[in-house]
Amino acid sequence: MSPPERCWAVVPAAGVGSRMGSAIPKQYLDLVGSMVIERTLQLLLEHPRIERVYVAVSPDDRWWEGCRFAADTRLCRVDGGAERSASVLNALDRLAGEADAGDWVLVHDAARPCLHPADIDRLIDRLQHSSIGGLLAVRLSDTIKREGAPGMVAETLPREQLWRALTPQMFRLQPLRSALLAAARSAVPVTDEASAMEFAGHAPRLIEGRADNIKITHPGDLDLAAFFLQRQRREA
Repeated sequence: MSPPERCWAVVPAAGVGSRMGSAIPKQYLDLVGSMVIERTLQLLLEHPRIERVYVAVSPDDRWWEGCRFAADTRLCRVDGGAERSASVLNALDRLAGEADAGDWVLVHDAARPCLHPADIDRLIDRLQHSSIGGLLAVRLSDTIKREGAPGMVAETLPREQLWRALTPQMFRLQPLRSALLAAARSAVPVTDEASAMEFAGHAPRLIEGRADNIKITHPGDLDLAAFFLQRQRREA
């Protein structure tokens, strides 16, 4: 009997987070006494179903060494790229020397520190027999408008089939690596791993996740993330 596929995590963390308007990258901002990235890495490192975490950090990063997990042997640092997809690909190239081609990779945003462990379990459980993989997502509940002329509504979009993509996004190592390489060679912009898999002709599966798995993008998101983390503690 062949051994079960293992699960690995990749965290792209080379961005500068310009929309935060802060002097340091958003992943290093304080969130209830810890760096945003420390909270993200902790939940991945402590999850029993994840073998190891690969984090892609800018070669010019001046803050990483101040992270309490910088010297953790359960974590492997790799150089990040100019784009998210390049950072993920660099991590996958390094991971390929340790993992099997059919192993699972969970790619998770460094700026999503409110991911609940139960969502990781749900993602793995629902996709473990899939040949493709999928992603956590949340159905849209708001009415969606498409802009035409600047600042003017062109139409209202039906929301019944619309989802908001979250992370982790979970795919097998070799197909994901091949999809990202193909997109890069074709100069196709991909904003997440599912986009690359879609470009490669696959249909990733949508797994409903918790709405509090927010991405810190704007200054007010830090307060919201703090609220969600405190609520999760009370739930636990």
